[in-house]
Amino acid sequence: MKFGPASPADAIGGVTVHTLRQGSLVLKKGTMVGPAEVEALKKAGVMEVVVVRLEAGDVSEDEAAASIAQAVAGEGVNVERAFTGRANLFAAQAGVLVVDRTAVDRINGVDEAITFATLAAFKPVVEGEMIATVKLIPFGVEAKLRDAAVDLAGKDTLRVASYVIKKVGVVSTLLPGLAPKVIDKTLRVTAERLAPAGASIIAERRVPHDEVALASSIKELLGLGAELVIVFGASAIADRRDVIPAAITEIGGRIEHFGMPVDPGNLLLIGSAGGVPVLGAPGCARSPVENGFDWVLMRLLAGLKVTRAELTRMGVGGLLMEIVTRPQPRTVADLEANRDVAAILLAAGRSTRMGGPNKLLAELDGKKLVRIVAEQALASKASDVIVVTGHQADLVEQALAGLNVKFVRNPDFAGGLASSVKAGIAAVSDKADGAIVCLGDMPLIDAKLIDRLIEAFAPDRGQLIAVPVSDGRRGNPVLWSRRFFKELMTLDGDVGARHLITKHAEAVAEVPVDGESAFLDIDTPQALEAARRG
Repeated sequence: MKFGPASPADAIGGVTVHTLRQGSLVLKKGTMVGPAEVEALKKAGVMEVVVVRLEAGDVSEDEAAASIAQAVAGEGVNVERAFTGRANLFAAQAGVLVVDRTAVDRINGVDEAITFATLAAFKPVVEGEMIATVKLIPFGVEAKLRDAAVDLAGKDTLRVASYVIKKVGVVSTLLPGLAPKVIDKTLRVTAERLAPAGASIIAERRVPHDEVALASSIKELLGLGAELVIVFGASAIADRRDVIPAAITEIGGRIEHFGMPVDPGNLLLIGSAGGVPVLGAPGCARSPVENGFDWVLMRLLAGLKVTRAELTRMGVGGLLMEIVTRPQPRTVADLEANRDVAAILLAAGRSTRMGGPNKLLAELDGKKLVRIVAEQALASKASDVIVVTGHQADLVEQALAGLNVKFVRNPDFAGGLASSVKAGIAAVSDKADGAIVCLGDMPLIDAKLIDRLIEAFAPDRGQLIAVPVSDGRRGNPVLWSRRFFKELMTLDGDVGARHLITKHAEAVAEVPVDGESAFLDIDTPQALEAARRG
């Protein structure tokens, strides 16, 4: 292949290497130079243009890219027509992308002119998704190099394994303390995971966390035609002799491998019974966030056997995004500190709905509202009480005179609730594991409710947000783990953090309450009068 500058007349038959702009002339890169182009170049006053010409034994970039792309395309792969030296490959069906890494490396090693890139191996893909591209860097290449790349390719270099497993059985084991709603949520998340593969849960069973009961349920699901069985244990698998692996072997099954170098997802178990794969799910599989369970599940749904050797090779790239509900390591000295919770009392608002007076300074049973709430917070198990003031700060602080609270003034209180939440969070001690956000206009909140929320806060069990609930309604106050402080600091305007509760639903612990204590706030003169009468 010849490359270099030429006069317009001598450039005929060559291909432009660069886009050329001069005056009104625009000659794009890759243009074959013919008589019309020569005339345009001369008219524009261009005396020289850089072109490339193929020689005997060369093939064009498009021909080379197309040949290599066709050679690597296996089952479930479509090849787009090559253009400007690029041939893109697409999934012809939904499934899991299977890539021969060795073949890809060898093709890329033929010559620097030839490049072949793919999505990550074993990535779930949808029909029409671009999965790979072959790109020729120069405008042509020696035919022998193209032929070498084609010879190294094969129909197994790149293929999409279609989903073949459609019927899934699920067993959940039970222990005291595992709420039914946790299992319900797990089933919803699992159904969502299966949906892209066209698979569904044909039956689910809930049994005691016992080897015999579990074995019976797995056997029943297999008899119902399950092509895959997933077991969600009430307790994480700790050993090959634990309940879940023991139940699999009890019915004549075998354990392929326990554990995987993917985090979250370490405690996954893969086995089989009667030729059907059985998965012991790690705890993180209850969350919709990607984890090691997804990697194995999607391969199995596509009929790909997951061997011990394949599992142990997942370490590189196996450190995935942190799941907020996972217990985090703590030093021994900190183990008892996971309920060190500060109370934040929001008392900066302007009371606009009261029509003038500051509602926090209104009295109920001879005591100002803000002082009622502050005293209850001090009587609770909260480690510190932080009061955020703003509107009429001096008067509010005078109303709390003599109380062991820490005052933080919010200069941006007029901007809305979010600014006060952020001021309070910023003032929480570094030693605190969480903060409970209380509203100064809710006088029925008492120390007992605050204590119940603190008791429900259990980071080691993934219970990181504690919320009072009655008849499906969520009230106040709300306790937040320190893990959410950064997100709370992004709040803006007169909006609270309810959307974060929805976003992190798997981290929520609901605390049942009776009556209106978690819902009654004094926003209007009418509400104040009703509270006085009540």
